[in-house]
Amino acid sequence: MADVLDRIRQVVGPQGWLGDMSDIEPYEVEWRGLYRGKTALVVRPANTEQVAAVVTLCAEAGLPIVPQGGNTGLCGGGVPAEDGRNIVLALGRMNKVRAVDPANFTITVEAGVILQDIQRIAAEHDRLFPLSLGAEGTCQIGGNLSTNAGGVQVLRYGNTRELTLGLEVVLPDGRIWNGLRTLRKDNTGYDLKQLFVGAEGTLGIITAATLRLYPKPHATATAFVALPDVDAVMRLFGQARAATGDQLTAFELIPRIGLDMAMAHVAGVTDPLERPYEIYVLMEVSTSSPHADVAATLEGLLEEALESGTVIDGTIAASAAQRNAFWLIREGMVEGQRFEGGSIKHDIAVPVASVGEFLKSSISAVTERLPTIRPVAFGHCGDGNIHFNLSQPLGADKDAFLARREEFNDIVHGIVARLHGSISAEHGIGRLKRDELTHYKAPLELELMARVKQALDPLHIMNPGKVVAAAAFDAQFVLTGAAQ
Repeated sequence: MADVLDRIRQVVGPQGWLGDMSDIEPYEVEWRGLYRGKTALVVRPANTEQVAAVVTLCAEAGLPIVPQGGNTGLCGGGVPAEDGRNIVLALGRMNKVRAVDPANFTITVEAGVILQDIQRIAAEHDRLFPLSLGAEGTCQIGGNLSTNAGGVQVLRYGNTRELTLGLEVVLPDGRIWNGLRTLRKDNTGYDLKQLFVGAEGTLGIITAATLRLYPKPHATATAFVALPDVDAVMRLFGQARAATGDQLTAFELIPRIGLDMAMAHVAGVTDPLERPYEIYVLMEVSTSSPHADVAATLEGLLEEALESGTVIDGTIAASAAQRNAFWLIREGMVEGQRFEGGSIKHDIAVPVASVGEFLKSSISAVTERLPTIRPVAFGHCGDGNIHFNLSQPLGADKDAFLARREEFNDIVHGIVARLHGSISAEHGIGRLKRDELTHYKAPLELELMARVKQALDPLHIMNPGKVVAAAAFDAQFVLTGAAQ
């Protein structure tokens, strides 16, 4: 292995690899500390040609490659294995914006560009790149693409998959596929880019992407409202969609416990309402038309909701500062939970019509199993995605609680399966959910995934041990052998 590592160093030059252990360590650890691996070399190529040359050398030597962006993932997808027989290929130096085309509403960027920078550059051209999530100041677009990231505006604009027009990808044999197309309509066979979006680096390395832009919002109206129960949450969502059409940009569920955690641990978070309630919704309506009055639309919607009892209290942001204060609550919930001890996290999706049933069934089931558990259910319920996090009981032992992860996963994911949902809505599979996926995905789907992996990466050097479990390959070969 030493020989191939020396050849890789020669390809990328002295600026393209890390040798100091203190520099390497952040690339070996998942940011929550759930996984700690080991790598033989961290490689930081400067361009696609260097990536291709490195992958070619690794393919010849059978050396595994772990692609890594900002390392902000939540499922261990970017962390190397513990055996140290791999390289981490970090794309942070590939941070060029190759083209901005406001007339075509597209931007072409390299994989290492920070998400927040793409948002900023789009805004400078009077355009909107709508992907927005908590880690946007450090996550890279390559990682967003590889995990098909979601965020708070999926309701209107879709996941990263829907925002992608074209990709440039280095394949597992080192060849470069240039699929950087700017077309909205291209009906010439398989849509190959979709193989790599959401594949978490297991099929190839995304090195650049052409992304959709949208008209910059001309006006935005934001409200923070209290509701009597979870059924009212989805009633309000239906009323909001009917009243605003495609102007509804965000619809976020916020429980009281989440607001309390944010106020306790995050500076600047305050309660927008005069008295406490159990359930809130943060909703936002926006328009790119200078003639639409979204503030009046939102006011009318909430007046009707108050009269019908769907909403019991609320306030509309009167300034940009107040709007930011509302969103600080949403962001602060995630940060606040980190100070409350162990948390067993679930990133699930169910059909929108089943959100209320999921919330009631899951909260009841986990509380019955452990009465002092603290469910924190929040998120983008307008698209069926709930972050169903379980904080440890007050005063409990953190490690003992986290040791029950599988027990509570079975409860929550069992309810998700009954409601025909997904155990991963926007965080991916990685290593965390790889084996669990075999219990909740149909055998034929697992077989097809394994066949795709085998076809594109027959040496299994691309992010091995992630997404597709060994059991899926076993099933593929058993079924293939049976067919023969």
